[in-house]
Amino acid sequence: MYHAIVAHKVRAVFASISRGDAWPMIDSLAPRFVYRFEGDSPIGGVRNSRESMQLWWERMYRLFPGLSFVVRDVLVAGAPWNTRICTQLDFLMPLPDGRTYRNVVMQSMRMRWGRITEIHTLEDTQRCERLLRWQADMGKAEALAPPISDAEWPQRGPFMGAQPQPA
Repeated sequence: MYHAIVAHKVRAVFASISRGDAWPMIDSLAPRFVYRFEGDSPIGGVRNSRESMQLWWERMYRLFPGLSFVVRDVLVAGAPWNTRICTQLDFLMPLPDGRTYRNVVMQSMRMRWGRITEIHTLEDTQRCERLLRWQADMGKAEALAPPISDAEWPQRGPFMGAQPQPA
């Protein structure tokens, strides 16, 4: 029963985000959390404050107007003090020509006593990069902005934001 309640809540949060209201997601975060979104783009980075999450969602709604999520699957495991949640999502955004931008998103979350402590998001970063490049070419400068991140991003190291040094 607990797992079904958590899955229902996760679906409700994504429905709220799809209506343009990210506050239920932000309010579900524990006082100490980490939200990691992979990719070297304006939406990549690591956030661990409500303020950075608010700024990030504001950016998401500017870069992806009309964004919505279709929840394909929610898997919940564990007890209330150590709950693991995995989601499979379709990310959709209407394009000016009437077509729809689509991307696939996978998330792994941890929850403790009803509050999210960790989120790790993966998507097709190449597809996202093509969309952001197209937006930049159309004059949307924020599509090339640095990530909103509370930690160094991209991380340093070979092929992680720093050029590899020749031997």
